[in-house]
Amino acid sequence: MKAKLLRDVLDAREARRGVVRLLWVGSGEERLVDATAAADLPNALREAVDASLLSDKACLVDSDGASVFVHPVSPSLRLAIVGAVHIAQRLSLLAQDLGYQVTVIDPRRGFLTEARFPGVERCFDWPDVALERFAPDARSAVVTLSHDAKIDEPALEVALRSDCFYVGALGSKRTQARRKERLVEAGVASEALARVHGPVGLDLGAKSPAEIALSIAAELTATLRGKGRGDSVGLAAERARR
Repeated sequence: MKAKLLRDVLDAREARRGVVRLLWVGSGEERLVDATAAADLPNALREAVDASLLSDKACLVDSDGASVFVHPVSPSLRLAIVGAVHIAQRLSLLAQDLGYQVTVIDPRRGFLTEARFPGVERCFDWPDVALERFAPDARSAVVTLSHDAKIDEPALEVALRSDCFYVGALGSKRTQARRKERLVEAGVASEALARVHGPVGLDLGAKSPAEIALSIAAELTATLRGKGRGDSVGLAAERARR
């Protein structure tokens, strides 16, 4: 990799911007593109770039008679969990195994202890303040689990103003409906509220905290890989090209 290209890769990582390194195997030509720049590529190559950004997998593609190595360089995945409850304990462990950098947010210090959440970043600020600092982006997810409107709803307002690929909220359908009414009154657009996965998690018939955490992790993965509701990452890439 040439020095300038390496600097560009490092700059993209610093800015948490997903990019793809293209290497023409025959000529050795290299190029770095993001979702916006990919719009100008030939169809097969553009589709390969989009797919690699979505899957985090490299591939070899034929474009106009040339073999091109498509290598994604994606920012790390991040997950902000709001509410240091039992489900959060299980979800933080699963998410770390899935490659997420996990931050648990809860102003209730008695819940958010090192003993209950070993090895994860803990934040005791109120969720809206904490999430503004967290700055969710397209490689970030936010899940609210406290079941306390004073904690969850300010977090949802911040998350829904961001580009995060997944927003999930614990609660029954009745709870979700009442929450959405309050968020609309607070000025959140109905289009933004459609992004909320609630009740959070895939419908696995989950009952225990561990099972619910599994259902959330599964929905996170499905959404990240373009198999969940709304294909959030794919839509983000499409919006970037417009």
